[in-house]
Amino acid sequence: MQIFHRSTNTISRATIYGVVFLLGALLWAALELQRSPYVTYAKVARPQPAPFSHQHHVAGLGIDCRYCHTSVETSSFAGIPPTKTCMNCHSQIWTQAPMLEPVRESFRTGQSLVWNRVNDLPDFVYFNHSIHINKGVGCNTCHGPVDRMPLMYNYASLQMEWCLDCHRQPEKYLRPRDQVFNMRYEQPAIGKPVWMGGAEYTDQIALGRVLAEKYKLRTVADITSCSTCHR
Repeated sequence: MQIFHRSTNTISRATIYGVVFLLGALLWAALELQRSPYVTYAKVARPQPAPFSHQHHVAGLGIDCRYCHTSVETSSFAGIPPTKTCMNCHSQIWTQAPMLEPVRESFRTGQSLVWNRVNDLPDFVYFNHSIHINKGVGCNTCHGPVDRMPLMYNYASLQMEWCLDCHRQPEKYLRPRDQVFNMRYEQPAIGKPVWMGGAEYTDQIALGRVLAEKYKLRTVADITSCSTCHR
């Protein structure tokens, strides 16, 4: 005597496959959510005590990154400028602008402005700005087109997979040291070669390999080791 209908086997198989596909879809959705701006805040401008525009100061006025971020070449931390750096200019221009009142108050009282970190790595990640700068990694490689940002936002997810993309193939991103702070630097290409050491490069990979050797980059095995970033 047959207890179950003959279609039961088909239904059972379909149910099992359906559960597997559903779990796979849920896992995919969770991974995509983890990479999304909802979690990483990529491309999301953070509120600040004063609306500082990198677009105006960098692209408009031509101020070099190092004028404000004074320790970026020598320290792990790029540095946040003290209020007196702002007042070098704003004691002479825009002296009554309402949007700059927090800056003037900070200068009068000596109370530092509390800026909201935009590119903020977890505490368990070690990052050294000076190493990257001195090895030929440009500012906009990590921070994006800062000179086109009216309000600052983090350009990338800053997740481990994003960092590893560079650490696994650093030659794709390296540039001559004298171009590190050039926000409009273009990688070598046919018609737009890069000259270095009397040689012309029209291929980024070739240039990157030369720079990796010149700047004494550690091996890929070293820079992808867990202890390099997690100390």
